[in-house]
Amino acid sequence: MTDGETTMGPVSYLVVEFPGNKTTGEGFAALIDLVDRGLINVLDLMFVEREMNGQMRALEVRDFDGDGTLDLAVFEGASSGLLSESDLSDAQSVIEPGSSAAILIYENAWAAPFVQAMRGAGAELVAAGYIPQDALAESLDAAGV
Repeated sequence: MTDGETTMGPVSYLVVEFPGNKTTGEGFAALIDLVDRGLINVLDLMFVEREMNGQMRALEVRDFDGDGTLDLAVFEGASSGLLSESDLSDAQSVIEPGSSAAILIYENAWAAPFVQAMRGAGAELVAAGYIPQDALAESLDAAGV
C-alpha cells in the first residue's frame, strides 16, 4: 500500500453451518452490531446450501427466521469479488449434506490503526490466523485454566 491509501485491518473468513438448514436468525443482530460499532467491515457474505447429493448452490438473502422481513437485507449484494468457485469447493468439504451455511469475508477494522502504526514504524503484517476453538479449549483444559 502506498502512503495515500487507507490501511485495512487483516481480512478473515468464517464459514458458519446451519445443520439441517435450520436458521433462527439470532446471530444476525450480533453481526450487524459488529459492523455498526466499526469493529468489522463485511466484504463478502454468501449463503449456500449443500444438497443431499453433495452439490452446492448459492442462496438468496432471505427471511431466515420467518418473521416476514429480510434478516440481512443490509448486506444484500455485499460482494468484493474475493469469493471464488474454489472457495465454494473448499466450503463444500466442511458443510454436511442437507445443511446450509453463511460464508463471510470481513475486514478486522479494529486492527487497522495498529497495522497503520506498525507500518509507520517500518513493520509489516506478514501472517495472521486463528486457533480452532476445540484446540483452544483442549489446551486450556490441559493447563487447568
